[in-house]
Amino acid sequence: MTFGAYVSRSMRVRRKVYDICRTHRGASVAGSARHIGHRKFVRRDRRRRHTGAGTFVERHTLFRLRTGEVRRRGAGNASRAHTDAIGEAVGRAVEEAGVAPEDLDAVAVTYGAGLLGALLVGLSYAKAYAFALGVPLIGVDHIRGHMAAAYLADKTLEPPFVTLLASGGHTAVIYTKSYTEFEILGSTRDDAAGEAFDKAARVLGLPYPGGPSIEKLAKEGRACIPFPKMFSGGGYDFSYSGLKTAVINYCHTKEQKGEPYSRADVAASFQSAACGALAERAVKAAKERGADTVVAGGGVIANGYLRSLLQAECGGAGLKLVLPEKKFCTDNAAMIAAEGLVQYRAGNFAGLTLNACAHIPLGKKGKQ
Repeated sequence: MTFGAYVSRSMRVRRKVYDICRTHRGASVAGSARHIGHRKFVRRDRRRRHTGAGTFVERHTLFRLRTGEVRRRGAGNASRAHTDAIGEAVGRAVEEAGVAPEDLDAVAVTYGAGLLGALLVGLSYAKAYAFALGVPLIGVDHIRGHMAAAYLADKTLEPPFVTLLASGGHTAVIYTKSYTEFEILGSTRDDAAGEAFDKAARVLGLPYPGGPSIEKLAKEGRACIPFPKMFSGGGYDFSYSGLKTAVINYCHTKEQKGEPYSRADVAASFQSAACGALAERAVKAAKERGADTVVAGGGVIANGYLRSLLQAECGGAGLKLVLPEKKFCTDNAAMIAAEGLVQYRAGNFAGLTLNACAHIPLGKKGKQ
């Protein structure tokens, strides 16, 4: 679906943009499948970072809003919920952040990957907003946003460093050469780590998303079941299909034989195997590349067991570890603003022909 076709079908979005722009000359909007964010890029201090549907000044939160707060007020699919929420999210952000209109420089927005309908709402809004304000539009890859979340955690962080990316759709070890250049050292050959958590949770009868559910249940059990950790080899690739299958077979075999088993032990054993490979490969990459810092991003990085494991492994290896706050690991607009600022400094602006992309392969660039 093109931008023009979508906007003509969604007049409410355009009306909300017009109403807000009429009273607030400026905003930087970042949208994703679950979050709409509002940012500012400040002329006086380009180091500033931003969060939620809100604003970061010197990387400190002034105001934050997730569309989930307003989505609960009405029913409907994600696209309709975004359309209903985006005007209020941006309006509240502008009002409560205390942003001076003359300080606002750009609009950053997620253009992929994700649910097309929700992406198109945020993208359509951001295009209209940027056009009305006469400021640049910056298209941000959702995964690059996860990678940039580390800049929100440490304002002194500078490349090069090794990045561990672990989310529902991607799992990779990446060597970040500069703010805009990176090399993929290894990635998953099948399921991503987040997918494996979701599938293991489903077998155990736990709710979606699987990550938090398994982490909670694992605290009641012991990692005593010898699930396969990962194939061995000299590279950095991952494979979670074998681990996922082992969990399914273990549970189904016990049930078919009528033998009791501990769901908590299964959760703890799965979590140990899944997270151990992530920490091991990240530290190994840092050592072999001569990097003194490891950073991490993606929803799986919110897992408390993995965070503790990374801290222990990096501490033992004498490496600095930078972990975003948990709220900046799961999908959020702050990370989109962080990457937006990187692209702003590099002068990478998008035209009004920028379209949404449901899928952007890791390391590739969607059509802009």
